[in-house]
Parts: sequence; C-alpha cells; structure tokens
Amino acid sequence: MSQDQSWPASGAGIAEAPAQRTTLPPTASQTSPENPWPLRLLSEKLKAHIDRVPPTWVEGQVIELNRRNSVTYLTLRDTDAEASFSLVAWGNVMSRLEVPLQPGSRVVAQIKPDLYVKTGRLSMQTRDIRPVGLGDLLARLERLRQALAAEGLFADARKKRLPMLPHRIGLITGRDSDAMKDVIRNASLRWPAVAFEVREVAVQGVTAVTQVMQALAELDAMAEVDVIVIARGGGSLEDLLPFSSEELVRAVAAARTPVVSAIGHEADRPLLDDVADLRASTPTDAAKRIVPDVGEELERIARARAMLSRSVETMIRHESERLAAVRSRPVLANPHGMIQARAEELQRLSARAYNCISAAVDRDRDRIVHLRAQVRALSPQNTLDRGYAVVQLPDGAVLRDAQDAPPGTRLRVRVAVGELAADVVP
Repeated sequence: MSQDQSWPASGAGIAEAPAQRTTLPPTASQTSPENPWPLRLLSEKLKAHIDRVPPTWVEGQVIELNRRNSVTYLTLRDTDAEASFSLVAWGNVMSRLEVPLQPGSRVVAQIKPDLYVKTGRLSMQTRDIRPVGLGDLLARLERLRQALAAEGLFADARKKRLPMLPHRIGLITGRDSDAMKDVIRNASLRWPAVAFEVREVAVQGVTAVTQVMQALAELDAMAEVDVIVIARGGGSLEDLLPFSSEELVRAVAAARTPVVSAIGHEADRPLLDDVADLRASTPTDAAKRIVPDVGEELERIARARAMLSRSVETMIRHESERLAAVRSRPVLANPHGMIQARAEELQRLSARAYNCISAAVDRDRDRIVHLRAQVRALSPQNTLDRGYAVVQLPDGAVLRDAQDAPPGTRLRVRVAVGELAADVVP
C-alpha cells in the first residue's frame, strides 16, 4: 500500500482511546515520524479494506498441495507468468471435488483475500475450486479463436507472402530441441547457403509465452531476417497452451516479418497456426516449405535453359527460312537484272524519243525548204531575175501608172543586179 493512500479515520470494530482519536492522524498520508500510527491500527485498517474485496475467480496451476487434517494448503501459479499465491481450502470445499487434485492440475478457484490481524499474514480463502478438464480448455480456446477471427486476425488478406529465397531465417524453438535440429538440417540440405538466427526459449511452462514473444520481437527488429519460424515438436494439449496465448497471437499478427508456425501437433491446432502467415505440419515440413530444394531448382534451371535454347533455335530457323525466301525473290536473286531491264527500257525510250524528234526535225526541214522555195518564187528578186525591172519615183514609191511620171521626171530603175537612173522624155 502506498504511503499516500488515504484510510478511513476508524475501522470496523476498532476501539480507540479518546486521546488517540484526537491526536492520531486520520489518514495514512498524514502520518510522520513524530506522529505515527500504532501497528495494530494499520493492521485493522488493512483488514477492513481487504474485507471489502469481493470473491474473485482465478485460473492457475497447482504446483504444491499439502493436506493437514481438514485444511488443504495449495500454491497456485499463473499459467503464463511467474506469479503465484498460497491458497487455503477447507475440507467442505475439497470434498466437493469428484477427483482429488494433484500437483500440476489446472484449476479455476474462487478466492477471497483475508488478513490475520495478529500476525499481518495475508491468506487466500478458497470458497470453491474446480479442475479445468480437456473439454473446458478446448471450449475456451474455441471461444478465443472465434473472437480473434471476428477481429480479422486470421483473415487471408492480412497474411504476408513468404520470400522466394530467404537468406537468413529466424528460428524460435526449444533449447537443444529436435525441432531446431530438424529445421536447420533439412533447410541446409535443401539450400546450403541459408543462414539462421536462432533463439532458444522455453516452449512450455509459465515463461514460454514471455520468452517466445521476446524472441519474436528481437528477430522482427532485425532487417536481415527474411522469415521467422516458431517450431516445437508436438506435445499434449496442455503443453501447447502457450502457443494459443492471446498475447502471443496478437504479437504474431503485429509482426512485420512473415511468421511460420511449425508446431508438430495435428489433432488440436494451437491458435498460432491460424494467425501465422504459413502453417507447417511439422518442423521438417516448415524447412521444406520456406526454402527451395537446390537440386530441384538446378533441374528447373536446366529445363528452362533447354526450353530457351529450343525456342531460340526455332526462332533462328524460322527467320533463316524467311530470309532465304526473301533472298530467293528475283529482285534479290539478281538485283542487276532489274537495273539492266530498266536500262534497256530507258535506252529504247531514249532511241524512240530521238527517232521521233529526228523525224519531226526532218519534216520541218522539208517544210522550210518548201516554204523557202515558195517565198523565193513569189519574191520581187525572183521576178527581177526573170528580166523584169522595178521603176520607182524619186520618193521611192513604185511607179504603177505612167501618168504618175510626167516628162522630166527622174526615175530609178531597179533590175536584177543593180539599178540605174532614167529621165522621162516627152
């Protein structure tokens, strides 16, 4: 009880002298070295406070049991932690049990704390005690399973995919256990390069949950750990109860690293199997499922290489055939032939054009000759050549009428070659 806890000024059945009622501090926080409480007053106040605590049902495991006449003294320990209480059960309580209790029995008990004022000894008076049978445990686990499933902790959508080839595996298992040896041996045989980060913990008993959770937290914080395996080589339902702890289940659900459950127990699956990202039936099965087999992978690589080689060869053959077909075309088989044909055609066209032009030139030349002959035949010079002359007046006009040239007119007479002057006489 803390020092600042306030206590009532007086407890039930406490008889105080008038001087004490006026001089003693009314509460524990007001006591001092100069004004302390009598020890009996503290004991009586504690007694009054504890008497107000209602009866409580608790669960635990019987680790000690001692019968003395009609009284049985028991030590009850928590199933998941290092916490225990001494219980006192009277004969009428123990007589209601159909099967006598034994050390190791899992029970639920209704207890009421009681303080013996004279000695200050606290005891737990047992009003009822009942053994927890296998059916009760299974029913309780099933209720917890349904509650956690309703929260979505077991949903496939939240499960993480395991890495194809983990380089370092975190292994949580019992100390020097066969499960640890099986996982390491089988995984190393399948993939010799794999490495392990091992945490040896208690896998049953009151410290199992705490140690497994601590190891899980350590491995989950290591960036080089690719997957975590929690392994145990089977056991009874009671031995496997730590792997159905709600605290452990929630810790696995919150882990960032994929977690594999490898609890070798097929009959009654712990809740760890439901929340884990992968459930393996045994530690050996876990080793086979988290790392590939190097022989199988080499065989797959060989098959893939052979398939790739066949595909490349087939593609090359098809392309070679296509290339041969293209090369066999006339345009590629004799590329000069096409050029030669076009050259010959060009020559023919050029010769035809030349011939056409030459014929046109000849025709036009003949026309020119003919026209020149016509022009020359009709020209004045040709007339002069035949002996005719052209008589022109002084102004150069051609004399056409004799009356236009009266006597005395000076005329120019042009003949075929040259000209001469003449005068008109009466």
